[in-house]
Amino acid sequence: MKGIILAGGKGTRLYPATWACSKQILPVYDKPMIYYPLSILMLAGIRDILIISTPRDVPMFKELLSNGNELGINIEYKIQEAPKGIAEAFILGEDFIGNDSVCLILGDNLFYGNGLSKLVQSCSNLMNGAILFGYKVNNPSDYGVAEVDENLNVLNIEEKPKNPKSDIAVTGLYFYDNSVVKKAKEIKPSARGELEITAINNLYVQEKNVKLKILSRGYAWLDTGSNKNLLNASNFIEMVQERQGQYIACLEEIAYRMGYINKAKFVELGNRFKVSDYGRYILKLAEEI
Repeated sequence: MKGIILAGGKGTRLYPATWACSKQILPVYDKPMIYYPLSILMLAGIRDILIISTPRDVPMFKELLSNGNELGINIEYKIQEAPKGIAEAFILGEDFIGNDSVCLILGDNLFYGNGLSKLVQSCSNLMNGAILFGYKVNNPSDYGVAEVDENLNVLNIEEKPKNPKSDIAVTGLYFYDNSVVKKAKEIKPSARGELEITAINNLYVQEKNVKLKILSRGYAWLDTGSNKNLLNASNFIEMVQERQGQYIACLEEIAYRMGYINKAKFVELGNRFKVSDYGRYILKLAEEI
């Protein structure tokens, strides 16, 4: 399975903080925002990853992450000239995806919870259909909302409905079979001129070939599209890390624990940041494991 992080857009709701850089470069507490979706793909066992962003921002991501080889993964880059919708990621990434299935995660989505690694790893074997993740929210009208029956079979997904039929929001983490590329080419732009991910999801719904996994109350799903949400996410990360002494989305730790890099490389990467708490965490961990 291949992985795609969509990290485009202008981040206008965060102006002026994003006037000169991508919002996915902004820190969520102690690390760049893009570390969090990248960590989910790495935890899923996905090592071939495409980052899609704007002409302005791709060079920054390349400087931050390079080709990913030091983390034992492969990162490629693609430019999205204009924000034409989430579903355009599959058209831009067609050559990268090839004949594989693909996981798409939005660059401003954060996921956390016990058992998350096993959950996403179980999805990375997908060969047929789609797997979506639902999360119960108080403000479903702000999201794509899943209408489900008593057995949680998806009947329809409606984008930002005025009268939502459930409180289950569809999160920004999606697993698809290879037919998603063909589907992305078939759908038409919405009234706002974008290729909507909801349109693709509803094609899978029509085929009765989609599974919805509800993230329980033990999980956290955070998006960082507004200043308030960005602050809340930072406070959440700080609280968990300080309380537990374990870092969230430490890419070097994930790479080592997943067997992508050896201990010598783990220590080398820790020394790169040894003047920061992040680097000291890695070096302390290297002594313990």
